[in-house]
Amino acid sequence: MLTGFARAFKTPDLRKKLLFTLAIIVLYRLGAHVPVPGVSYEAVQMCVDQASEGNNSLFGLVNMFSGGALLQITIFALGIMPYITASIILQLLTVVIPRLEALKKEGQSGTAKITQYTRYLTIALAILQGTGLVATAKSGALFSGCSVANQVVPNPTIFTIAVMVITMTAGTAIVMWLGELITDRGIGNGMSILMFISIAAGFPGALWAIKESGKLAQGWIEFGTVILIGFVMVALVVFVEQAQRRIPVQYAKRMIGRRSYGGTSTYIPLKVNQAGVIPVIFASSLLYIPALIAQFSSSTAGWKTWIEAHFVKGDHPYYIATYFLLIVFFAFFYVAISFNPEEVADNMKKYGGFIPGIRAGRPTAEYLSYVLNRITWPGSLYLGLIALVPTMALAGFGGANANFPFGGTSILIIVGVGLETVKQIESQLQQRNYEGFLR
Repeated sequence: MLTGFARAFKTPDLRKKLLFTLAIIVLYRLGAHVPVPGVSYEAVQMCVDQASEGNNSLFGLVNMFSGGALLQITIFALGIMPYITASIILQLLTVVIPRLEALKKEGQSGTAKITQYTRYLTIALAILQGTGLVATAKSGALFSGCSVANQVVPNPTIFTIAVMVITMTAGTAIVMWLGELITDRGIGNGMSILMFISIAAGFPGALWAIKESGKLAQGWIEFGTVILIGFVMVALVVFVEQAQRRIPVQYAKRMIGRRSYGGTSTYIPLKVNQAGVIPVIFASSLLYIPALIAQFSSSTAGWKTWIEAHFVKGDHPYYIATYFLLIVFFAFFYVAISFNPEEVADNMKKYGGFIPGIRAGRPTAEYLSYVLNRITWPGSLYLGLIALVPTMALAGFGGANANFPFGGTSILIIVGVGLETVKQIESQLQQRNYEGFLR
């Protein structure tokens, strides 16, 4: 891999793309440290240092996707999360709304239209999330364990709040634009790269916190153990993410005029983890709703106490069991809406393709559905274990909760984005170093 990067930097056009991507990453990280107008920087820093463990558990996912900018209340505080949410919503609505499904089938023009809708929805979600974040910071609920939480927004006038919301919304638009610039002129998918950088930015601080809180050999034994666990989990994720079930497909030979077409063999690759990291994000987001309701509720009823005891911290058995079951459920749900066996079978029949031993049409769709259900079971169980095992293994070293940087969501995203980026670099290197038939 390192040899590939060295060769990429030796290729002039690839070097420009890599340097452009690095420049955008630097701008993105710089914006993640610029405070929003109207916020007391001193009070924010004091509250970040005093942040309670429960607060980190509640806002940890969004803070992780923003590279720590959320709790710092910077211009990129919302990060890439509104775009991710908008993309998932549009993908789900494509199955429900016939107009969006027709646009998806139109090809490049339809995809461009859906992308435009995603941008509009991203801005709308940024306004909503920005308003919620400002209201939470103004009320002091963002840093519930901080002594100066009510001083984070020292002058909470309507004008100040409006400026803060507009600034955060503009920051989200800039992040979206930076991601599209990387996609067009850089290497890899821009949104995925920015998500990768946001998560990776929290790794050094989390590792050093484990070392500081360790008791064996001044924390170095805990530090080394965590590094070892991280390497083992990354190797496991790489192995499973590359695993796939290849269903052979044969295309019949056809004579058109004097030429023959078809007669080729190919395969349909069905990944073991067909859903990717989406089920983990869905399950995490759904589990935040009870904790969020309990935090903003002023009631002293028993339901609030029960939720705070069982669903705020990520190490409770109820939380772990619910988290695991939700991941399995959303894995099947997302695969069912993202892969349509009937559509694949119809396309194969249209172009003269068939699976050996399976009749074209409905039997092919039933066979694909059967294989997909069988392969989704190990994929969903793998996602649940990856999401929970690091948290449970690291709980003994302190500071580990459901959103610890070495948790399932971060490892899946980092490994997935890293693999796709390396594949793109390798493919472009092969295109530019093709020697031809004569050497």
